[in-house]
Amino acid sequence: MRPVAKILLLAALLASCAAATGQPFPARAVRVIVPYPPGGGADFVTRVFCKSLSDTTGQQFVVDNRAGANGNIGAELAAKSAPNGYTLLGVANTTVTINPSLYSKMPIDMLRDLAPVSIFAAQPNALIVHPALPAKTVKELVALARTHPGELNYASAGTGSSSHIAAELFRMVAQINITHVPYKGNGPAMSDLLGGQVPMMFNNLAPSVAQVKAGKLRALAVTGEQRSPAAPEVPTMAEAGYPKVVFMLWVGLLAPAGTPADIVAKLNAETVKAAQSREVRERLAGEGADPYTTSPSQMADIMRDETAKWLSVIKSANIRLE
Repeated sequence: MRPVAKILLLAALLASCAAATGQPFPARAVRVIVPYPPGGGADFVTRVFCKSLSDTTGQQFVVDNRAGANGNIGAELAAKSAPNGYTLLGVANTTVTINPSLYSKMPIDMLRDLAPVSIFAAQPNALIVHPALPAKTVKELVALARTHPGELNYASAGTGSSSHIAAELFRMVAQINITHVPYKGNGPAMSDLLGGQVPMMFNNLAPSVAQVKAGKLRALAVTGEQRSPAAPEVPTMAEAGYPKVVFMLWVGLLAPAGTPADIVAKLNAETVKAAQSREVRERLAGEGADPYTTSPSQMADIMRDETAKWLSVIKSANIRLE
C-alpha cells in the first residue's frame, strides 16, 4: 500500500473511532439497578421514571432487580460498575442514608462511592392508629403513652425499617416510652394493626390512606413538612406540635463515583423533564408520591444531612444489624 493510501486509511479509522466515542449519551441501553425485589415502592417509582427516560432519550433504561441486605448488595454492584453512565442505581433513602448507621460493616461508602444525579419522588410516612385506641390527636397519643409508659406497642416492617426509624424519631422527640414490635414486612404489620393486635404504626402513606378512608384506621399526622395532596385533611407532625418529627421517604438516581460530569448533568436534565410530564405525575400520585427533583449537589447535601440525622437516632435507640 502506498504511503499516501496508508495515511488516508489511518485518518479514516481515527475519524470513525472519534465518531463512535463522541456519540451523545446515551448511545445504547442503560441498566438501572434496583436493590430490592420487584413490586415495592422504590421499584415502582424507578420504573415510572425509566419508562419516561426511555421515551425521551430513545434508548432503553432497563430495571435490574438485585435484592438483598436492605439494598446493600445492589448498591455495591452499582458503585463498583464502570463509571460511564450505563449502570445506574435507583434506590430509596433508607438504603443510602440509614444503612450506614445500622450495619456494623458496610460494603461501600454511600457518600464516597456513589455520585448523586437527582431525587425522583418523595412521600411522607403516616402515623396511623387502630380506631379502638382512645387518642384522636398526636398530643392525646403522647399523653396516653406518658400515662402508661412502656405499655403502648407500635408495629414496624422490621428492625431498621423506615417505619421503625420514624417511630424511634417520634419517641425521642416526644420523650415517651413505647415498645417496638417488629414484623417481617409491612403486610404482616398492617394485618395485625387492622386486627387490633397492635395499636399504632408509622407506615407508607398510600396503603395507610386507603385503610383510613375505609374507616379501618385513623391517621393522626403525616411526617412531611407540608400536608400531602393524597391526604390533605391530615395535619403534619409540625402542626400537631412536633416540628422535629420530619421523615420523608424518597427514591433517587445515583451513578458510580467518577461518572463524567456531563453525563450526570444529562441524566439530571432528563430526570427533571420526566418529573414535569403529566403521565409521570399521575402515576406517582396513584401511589401517594410527589415528583421531587433536585440538582446533583442538592441531593448530595440531603444525603449528608440525613446520614448524620439518622446516625443520632440509631445510636440513641441502640439499633444494630449485622
